[in-house]
Amino acid sequence: MKPIPLVDLAAAHAEVAEEVREGFERILATTAFVKGAEVTAFENEYAEFSGVAHCVGVANGTDAIELALRAAGIGAGDEVVLPANTFVASAEAVIRAGARPVLVDVDDDFLLMDPARLPDAIGPATAALLPVHLYGQLAPMAPILDVAGRSGLTVVEDAAQSQGALQDGRASGAHGLLAATSFYPGKNLGAYGDAGAVTTGSAELARAVRLLGDHGSERKYEHVSFGVNSRMDGLQAVVLRAKLRRLADANARRREAAERYARLLADVPGVRLPAVAPGNEHVWHLYVVRVEGRDEVIARMQELGVHAGIHYPVPVHLQPAFGGLGHGQGDFPVTERAAAEILSLPIYPQITPEQQERVVEALTKAL
Repeated sequence: MKPIPLVDLAAAHAEVAEEVREGFERILATTAFVKGAEVTAFENEYAEFSGVAHCVGVANGTDAIELALRAAGIGAGDEVVLPANTFVASAEAVIRAGARPVLVDVDDDFLLMDPARLPDAIGPATAALLPVHLYGQLAPMAPILDVAGRSGLTVVEDAAQSQGALQDGRASGAHGLLAATSFYPGKNLGAYGDAGAVTTGSAELARAVRLLGDHGSERKYEHVSFGVNSRMDGLQAVVLRAKLRRLADANARRREAAERYARLLADVPGVRLPAVAPGNEHVWHLYVVRVEGRDEVIARMQELGVHAGIHYPVPVHLQPAFGGLGHGQGDFPVTERAAAEILSLPIYPQITPEQQERVVEALTKAL
């Protein structure tokens, strides 16, 4: 039988192929390859989708976090608190902004930033909190914002995995002072290469992000600050506009698939199902279960033609690149335990019930 992929990008492309082709022809005709009308249109559309006033397209999600922090005035001598359970880009962007990442453990139910652990992580140098909306649902923003407000801290959301997710009716990317997102191809809203964006309700901060992402320049050959080269391509904007029109439907199909997995796995022993936090409307960027003997299980599933994944097998604090933070095994026990158990099952809007039944059959056999 045909293998089941973790993500089916070909099926996603088939749904927008004609619209993308027409858009690419517009770009080729106008040669607006960097920035341009398509990018501006996407920025306006994504801002409206996210319920914020401003969106600035950038080159990728890592840049988006860095530029959001820098626009907020976070830099050398500052500390930024973020969860240990995240992709390394979250901590990497903090360092690139000139600040120091301070990690906190996550809760055991949702594997999201645990607000109860924040007071112990906040010190005199703390300038910002960076909650990560992981797997498709938001971190608990009300208590996080409460801690930030009482401590005078900026909140920047890492919303790379949560396009279209809601918490208490408010969209991902609309809770903090700024938010950063990624449009890497496998995301719920994925480009055909790297792309990202920063959203904010502040015109001043949006201008600062745009300035920083264009070499610190608003007028050609006039550079008022030290910036970087991080601008969205017109071709990527075409793809994102086509997919954004379909994102609400695509997320609804992901929710249907997640509900089907929950039913199929309900009586499978040895599988800990993912949970949805109160107030959240999940968009299921990933469907992450937890099992014992995960490495053997995933190897067996691969043999059976099911391409499951792991997000993420080695926590940030145990990566060699972050050895300078001074952490070791045992510092963040919930994150470390989860890293040995988490298993991402195939999920995407086009997955069929028959494919999901095969996934569950393979997982059951592997267990």
